[in-house]
Amino acid sequence: MKSLTKEEREYVVARVQEFFELERGEQIGELAADSFVHFMVEELGPFLYNKGVKDARGMVEQRIINMDEDLRSLERPAGRPKRS
Repeated sequence: MKSLTKEEREYVVARVQEFFELERGEQIGELAADSFVHFMVEELGPFLYNKGVKDARGMVEQRIINMDEDLRSLERPAGRPKRS
């Protein structure tokens, strides 16, 4: 995995091993856990990344809406008032 540091990879591999042991009663080695993590990153990574981008886009859009409202509140009336 290129995107994880050595320490992050070791942590995730250990957590996968722990999951298999606690939830499935299976002991898997470091190589098997590393392969599983690599597979999950390859398969799930793009979905999770795209979800993060979508969430970030929503936050930015909301901030733009708020900024637009703030800017509109600063506008002052221009021109002469109409006489009736």
